[in-house]
Amino acid sequence: MKKKKIMLQWLQIAGGLLVFAFGVHLTIFANIGLAPWDCLGMGISYHTPLNYGLSMTSVAVTVLIIDLLMHERIGFGTIIDALLTGNFVQMYNDLDPFLLNQNVWAGIAIMLTGFVFMALGMYIYMKAAQGCGPRDALLVGLGKRMPKIPIGIVEIILWSVVTLAGWLLGGPVGIGTLISTFGAGLVMQLVYNLLHFEPRDIVHRDVFETAKVLFGRE
Repeated sequence: MKKKKIMLQWLQIAGGLLVFAFGVHLTIFANIGLAPWDCLGMGISYHTPLNYGLSMTSVAVTVLIIDLLMHERIGFGTIIDALLTGNFVQMYNDLDPFLLNQNVWAGIAIMLTGFVFMALGMYIYMKAAQGCGPRDALLVGLGKRMPKIPIGIVEIILWSVVTLAGWLLGGPVGIGTLISTFGAGLVMQLVYNLLHFEPRDIVHRDVFETAKVLFGRE
């Protein structure tokens, strides 16, 4: 029964990432500047044979390796996130029949709607309790190494470095980048309040704990 539950949780994670990726796609479609990590991924795609999805996957896998080197807690959800999210976003980008938005105010509305889908997707896959995304684990790891600096400031520093790297590579930076930096978290908190969901209450199972269940040693 436990093994079946884990498999269902993996499907739940994939479903949540589909919802999350649609939200990311909307922030790209808004065409008013990308969020920091998306800006970096798009910038990489301009200078390599990789499309946006594969660029984001390469970034996520690189961050995942850094997480492992920092001895952060990694779950199967973290790995699934790293491998699927960027490719799901690319799928939506490829399937979207509409031209990019050209109106700033419409772009802001589209981006805010994207944040709602991103928060819903995170809610779905985090409920599976099999690990956070690679970038969240990186933030936690950096926060542990800079204990005197508030985690919010650590996040701003991290996002600033990522945005700078993306901008230097030609990634789209604009008002949407600023809105993403400060607005995504506010929308996420509003959605979680409406759902009565507290992410910090989730006790995540790491890869080794899950593997023990899968191989019948628990």
